[in-house]
Amino acid sequence: MRIVGLDVGARRIGVAVSDATLTLARPVTVLRAAALEVDGASVAAAEVARLAEEEDGVSSVVVGLPRRLDGSPTAITARVEAFAAELERITGLPVVRQDERLTSREAESRLAVTDKDWRSRKERLDAAAAAVILQEYLDLRPGRPVPLSVDPEP
Repeated sequence: MRIVGLDVGARRIGVAVSDATLTLARPVTVLRAAALEVDGASVAAAEVARLAEEEDGVSSVVVGLPRRLDGSPTAITARVEAFAAELERITGLPVVRQDERLTSREAESRLAVTDKDWRSRKERLDAAAAAVILQEYLDLRPGRPVPLSVDPEP
């Protein structure tokens, strides 16, 4: 069983996928979406559905839901909600909305550690942000085993 994670933007959709144990998320690709209007959402959702079919045993999709820092919706929130609903209709899979506040910033700082070229980072940023969104979901999902803490030596 695997879960697909998405960072949906106006021009690009970052895609990540979990491992079979639902422990780790990894970036996969970035899809180009001309616009997330009605037709654009259908085309992009169909492309995500195709990718989900290629992955072995996808059970659900996690879509990052854009919010401002205060929790209020952004200009793109409604379009992402419509995209998530279209994706759910096309794939028949459950689509979970996950708060994505500050995930792009987190992804950028993680990429900057290993890649100093901002052009190279920009090309991979959306997929990395999708991996951050998916990893946050995986870490917070109910029933996940809690790692044992190790007592520090005195």
